[in-house]
Amino acid sequence: MKRAVAALLVAASMLTGCGLVSSSGTFHDARLPGGEQPLAGAKLVVTSKSFTEGVLLGKITATYLAAAGADVKDLTGAPGSASSRQAQLNGDADILWEYTGTGWVNYHNQTEIIADPTQLWQRVHDVELRDHHLEWLPPANFNDTYAFGTSTPNAQRLQVKSLSDVAALPVPDRTFCVDDEFFSRSDGFIPMLQQYGIPYNDPNGVPSGNVTRMDAGVVYTATAKGAPCHFGMVYTTDGRVKNLDLVVLDDDKKFFLPYSGTAVVRGAVIDRYPALRPLLGTISEHLSDELMQELNGRVDIDGEDPADVAYDWLKSAKLVE
Repeated sequence: MKRAVAALLVAASMLTGCGLVSSSGTFHDARLPGGEQPLAGAKLVVTSKSFTEGVLLGKITATYLAAAGADVKDLTGAPGSASSRQAQLNGDADILWEYTGTGWVNYHNQTEIIADPTQLWQRVHDVELRDHHLEWLPPANFNDTYAFGTSTPNAQRLQVKSLSDVAALPVPDRTFCVDDEFFSRSDGFIPMLQQYGIPYNDPNGVPSGNVTRMDAGVVYTATAKGAPCHFGMVYTTDGRVKNLDLVVLDDDKKFFLPYSGTAVVRGAVIDRYPALRPLLGTISEHLSDELMQELNGRVDIDGEDPADVAYDWLKSAKLVE
């Protein structure tokens, strides 16, 4: 049975300064195996961004920390990145899942590409702790970054496993589907082609006629069909990657910035409740690209409720009972 932990009106009145409201304010009752309660007496506010993966991570966290004895307010599903981020900066929310690439580029306006995920996390961790007293815990084992995918038949037919393999193909086979935003990004499509030595709008690189710009959601189905493109821009943890049996190509020249999923906790809160470190670390250790594809797909493709998916996964992983 689910329980309501933050009514919408209460959330709205409490957080009018940043406009943060709860998506549903519900998650499942559970307990840790053996009934231990390392967070007994703790009062915590969990928030998240509004897209599927953010909400799922928030529901997993709310369910697990409540099972550990905390009194948790669920404010998952904040509209846009700014609402949840600002709530945490204001002290109105305690725990938020973030991405190292987001912290580096969006929050600190950095343009340096740091390909090593651990190094990027350390740089973000240090500046966030110094400037905002936010602790970015060690990242989980998933990376929700940009990538290019292709259908399994095309991967086999063209014998491609990496973007360098794509660069070695004949020009007519270098066909791409991308959305407008990725096409125009300073760290997006055209700089990526340059990194791999296949410049855009060049007869020996990628002629403009080889690139189809379309809505991001259509890119997945077009790539799966192999028409009008062999290669499409995808997000590595999107549920459609698994559902459509796409092959994610290796970014072997490390162009794309890592977007490692990371639990972020207000410094004052984690100082007060140090048990949060091992508890959130347990969640992080269990997550992977493949698992996030599966969980995201259960929501986006199968239509399941994120709170149900979060609880089912925690039970299947034997993290709660």
